[in-house]
Amino acid sequence: MVNVLPGKERSAYTELQSIEGIKDIYHVFGEYDFVIIVDVEDLSRLNSIVDDIRENEFVTATQTIVGAELK
Repeated sequence: MVNVLPGKERSAYTELQSIEGIKDIYHVFGEYDFVIIVDVEDLSRLNSIVDDIRENEFVTATQTIVGAELK
């Protein structure tokens, strides 16, 4: 989940779309501005993507939730 600078949602969205590994981006209303879905094989790759998200000049905060597929 991601927060961005007020009024910069569209710019942030455009830049976030270019990050390799992001599967979906949902603009939401409430405590966070975006929910970003990534699909990775390991936590190392997840950390790398989160670092890329945090480097975005419009991103002010992130919250990571890790889910696992039940088989």
